Amino acid sequence: MSRFGYPLFKAALLLTQPQRYRSLLNSAKTPREVQAALLQKILSGNADTEFGKKHEFAQISSEEEFRAAVPPQTYEDLRPLIERQELTGERCLTSEQPVYYHRTSGTVGEPKNIPLTKTGLQKLKDGQRLSAYIWSRRSSLIKGKSVAIVGQAVEGKMAGGTPYGSASGLIYQSQSRFVRSRYVLPVELPDIEDYETRYLATCIYCLREPNVSVMVAANPSTFLRLLSVIKLNLDQILDSIATGRMPDAFDGNLPLRLPARPKRAKQLSERVNADGELDYGDIWPRLQGLITWTGGSCGFSLGKLSGLLPEATQIIEWGYASSEFRGTISVDALTNMCLPSLQNTYFEFVPRREWESGNGEFLRLDELEGGKDYYVFVTTEDGLYRYDMNDILRAGGKVYETPTLEFVQKGKGVTNITGEKLTEDQVLDVVSRTLFERNIFPRFFIMIADEEAAAYTLYVESDEGSHEAYIADEIDRNLCGVNIEYESKRKSGRLTPLSICWLKSGTGEEYRSACVSAGQRDAQFKFLHLQYARECSFDLVGAVLAHG
Repeated sequence: MSRFGYPLFKAALLLTQPQRYRSLLNSAKTPREVQAALLQKILSGNADTEFGKKHEFAQISSEEEFRAAVPPQTYEDLRPLIERQELTGERCLTSEQPVYYHRTSGTVGEPKNIPLTKTGLQKLKDGQRLSAYIWSRRSSLIKGKSVAIVGQAVEGKMAGGTPYGSASGLIYQSQSRFVRSRYVLPVELPDIEDYETRYLATCIYCLREPNVSVMVAANPSTFLRLLSVIKLNLDQILDSIATGRMPDAFDGNLPLRLPARPKRAKQLSERVNADGELDYGDIWPRLQGLITWTGGSCGFSLGKLSGLLPEATQIIEWGYASSEFRGTISVDALTNMCLPSLQNTYFEFVPRREWESGNGEFLRLDELEGGKDYYVFVTTEDGLYRYDMNDILRAGGKVYETPTLEFVQKGKGVTNITGEKLTEDQVLDVVSRTLFERNIFPRFFIMIADEEAAAYTLYVESDEGSHEAYIADEIDRNLCGVNIEYESKRKSGRLTPLSICWLKSGTGEEYRSACVSAGQRDAQFKFLHLQYARECSFDLVGAVLAHG
């Protein structure tokens, strides 16, 4: 990239994005009107679909009528319509035919394939450009090169031939050659199937480039993983940079040769500390920013990562985003205030305590109270209607009349340390099936997610069977088989191997007694078999009989 690259890039953003930015801020002045108009647009545009006819979209004239006509939906409610529309082309959910499916893990063994229309894909691209403009408004964040970690654009094709994969990879791949020249990593890199090879290639490309001003990844644990790969393969990485030769492991997915940079390799080798390590301050002393998720369990990884960055590096919230939709956008990189995507998504909320107790009134976006937690339900132009995200969001300060939002955690029955979104249903199925096959019949078991250690531990009380460590390996493999995101995070090393601990006899009853003493009704006692360590007050470690 010539020395004119950055000025041209910024000029292009200044030419195209200020009007979109002003439009978003103006919409925050009248959120109720904007949301109501968007809902009517979605309903009228899809009134002739099978779902629209069944729920009489054409007759709905208010938000209250919409709630009365359409019950909250889960992916499993919509799966048959999603799959039939893709296979046959029938307009089941949307008048506009999806052109792509964002694949992610489901609550059962089958993955979820989230439909994305041409219009929806364009809005995601527009959101990326708007974010780049916002990041560049008051800083030199994008003055140098960018390291952006994305998923594989096309992982395969649906039964009807429509591609599926990671939308982040698709957008990365579809950028113009000029924009792509601003990025360090080649578009072919996410297509490398083997995780270790892909991470090694990522490290080589990253370290050979000295002029990086911003790093971008959904989860900060990704950048911790890169540092561990660098430490284990430092000599090989430096040799590749010095000679321009990629390691033998590469099979043509990437260039076999790169311009040799012996001076850069020497510079890095001189910065290696006594423990044989490099941190990001050593690699890119002028790094301006890290853009990532900062909420939920990401805070633990971010705490570790922040000490490995140059002191002046700004940490910027990417915003609430999922496979289903882009929920918020940071409207100010200095304050990390994230405004809901109220022009593209219709939002509904139920207070956390009320929803978890089995009731609750649905609220509009403008009815939220700052500092309170809510479950969120979304309606999109891509075919999700009153869709239960099972996500807990917290309302913050307002931009004009619209509250900002931040992600708190997945809802009950789901844990999410690095993006795996493991569900209680998956744990119940896999643990029960695996133990039964070994003639182990547990009286009590619970799986604990430790966000700080990026690890899962299964605690089991049982008298039967062998208390061998290999059972943990089997459960680990079986979880990979039912959850593609868990498998991805395990293969990449962002999640450590599952461990199992065997509990003393009577632990289950002691756990029950503790819960009843804390206020649960004994006659209706039930508990989550999948919990975060921070939410489990019972001393499971003290009840361990033996470690597997």
